[in-house]
Amino acid sequence: MCGIVCYVGKKKAKPILLEGLKRLEYRGYDSAGLAVQDGNHIHCFRTTGKIIELEKKINDLDICGTTGIAHTRWATHGEPSEANAHPQMDQDENIFLIHNGIIENYHTLKKRLEKSGTVFRSETDTEVLAHLIALNFDGNLDEAVRKTMAQVEGTFGLAVIHRHKPGEVVVARRGSPLIIGIGKDENFAASDVAAMVRYTNKVIHLNDNELASLSDEGITISTAQAKTVERATETVEWQPEDAELNGFPHFMLKEIFEQPETIRNAIRGRLEPGEGVPKLGGIMPVWEKLKECRHVVIVACGTSYYAGCVGRYTFEKLTEIGVEVELASEFRYRKLNFPPNTFIIAISQSGETADTLAAIREAKRKGAHLMGIVNVVGSSISRETEAGIYCHAGPEIGVASTKIFISQLTILTLLALLLGRHQKLSLTEGVEAIKALSALPDQLKRVLAQDNYIQAVAEKYYRWNNWLFLGRKYGYPIAMEGALKLKEISYIHAEGYAAGEMKHGPIALINPEMPTVAIVPKDSMHEKMLNNIHEIKSRRGPVIAIATEGDEKIKEMADDVIEIPQTLDYLYPILCVVPCQLLAYHCARFLNREIDKPRNLAKSVTVE
Repeated sequence: MCGIVCYVGKKKAKPILLEGLKRLEYRGYDSAGLAVQDGNHIHCFRTTGKIIELEKKINDLDICGTTGIAHTRWATHGEPSEANAHPQMDQDENIFLIHNGIIENYHTLKKRLEKSGTVFRSETDTEVLAHLIALNFDGNLDEAVRKTMAQVEGTFGLAVIHRHKPGEVVVARRGSPLIIGIGKDENFAASDVAAMVRYTNKVIHLNDNELASLSDEGITISTAQAKTVERATETVEWQPEDAELNGFPHFMLKEIFEQPETIRNAIRGRLEPGEGVPKLGGIMPVWEKLKECRHVVIVACGTSYYAGCVGRYTFEKLTEIGVEVELASEFRYRKLNFPPNTFIIAISQSGETADTLAAIREAKRKGAHLMGIVNVVGSSISRETEAGIYCHAGPEIGVASTKIFISQLTILTLLALLLGRHQKLSLTEGVEAIKALSALPDQLKRVLAQDNYIQAVAEKYYRWNNWLFLGRKYGYPIAMEGALKLKEISYIHAEGYAAGEMKHGPIALINPEMPTVAIVPKDSMHEKMLNNIHEIKSRRGPVIAIATEGDEKIKEMADDVIEIPQTLDYLYPILCVVPCQLLAYHCARFLNREIDKPRNLAKSVTVE
């Protein structure tokens, strides 16, 4: 949940660390801090609030050190305060440490340390690590960290410097992402490549229970058992400017407008128009087994879960495979009983979502095959699954996911179409699907061209505190996702509901001050959705309809209509969700919310 960035080299560390923190602020933003080593002295600064507060505090200070660690925090243990901010340190202020994750046995360790005379100055679990490393240190920082790893339970990505070990940073991970960046006469480590992509595109992903020692001369990687690890570098495929605003007021709006290109990236090189068959090289290791599969379980959290819910309907339409969709946070606590040759598809933007990782590990124990759909190359899910498909959507900085959702929907459709063509779909149906997929980027541009109109609709309704989103079949998960977006960034209470459930309770809420967003394209559920809208209008509820162009019936019924182009039934979700994203964005802007950094949320949920 937090952001880590480290530097060791020949340049001043302070500006590099600050820039890295700014690029990681979406991962946590209730406090921040850094520690820079200058000879045998370490300068440490911490503040509450956003990175700008830390920058104000140290902007005029000439900090000459060329080795340092920095952290932006999303609080788990201890309220946001300067004392609880990272870096944390030991009693003698020799060890300075930053940490992402949760130490599950920290209460036990803390009591033991207090009995031996250790005085704690924070409420964090992280401080336990600093004291343990100090106790285990006998001149070898690597070994002190390794011994500490053996004593703690839980998850961590951590970085450590020592006052008497200038020019060295030791990093370690277990269950929380940590990436090493390789430069010339300088090296980096961070929880996300965004922090260092300006300086290097050569990276190494640490595996669980590995640690690395960084200096300006190179890196050494070893396991928790002190076995040296050799690993080739990988090349980051996106550029620094991909993580810039480029004239947009917020990353969320920029990423919404990037979605036509997001679809192009998802389908580029993956379509065979003449054969009506997608090409997905990432699943070839399991292709022979996958062709025979008749049972798929999709596991995911949040927005990725809603993508999975759309995927279920698409698989049912195009294949003969039965699909379940499970919240990863609940999945591993169930008694799992899979039919033979079951495939688990894990969906995650970051590829590091703690609950989703735990779910696939449990499924593997029960004998299921594992696939992943992730955006981050080299992430944990991509490495722990047998096969998978990358989104190739580039960095998504806004905490509320938009373009990755679109990419996930597109890739799930490609996968379903590929399997369907080997099971029941004709050449004609395959060619039709690929033609419709190829048309989506330009169709999405037509939806985005209505941004000013959607802004006016948002201005009409943003003062109302309760919204309802309704859909059926493909539209039901989009209703849930639309409600989530509104909640996430505007803090307006919203519910996403299956429209057929209206009579079973929610209709009691309808009144003239509760807008309903109806997902009502001209698909197989169109007439039934019109009946639901009629029920709402008869109770004087205002309706914002997301409907297919030229739908005259809906124009007669709804108060406001946002039009989308006509496409195949199972592709409508890709077009319908964009007006929901824009409605949420503009409501949040009118309410003066922190759109890219909504309260209490962080981009990558790497702890339970």
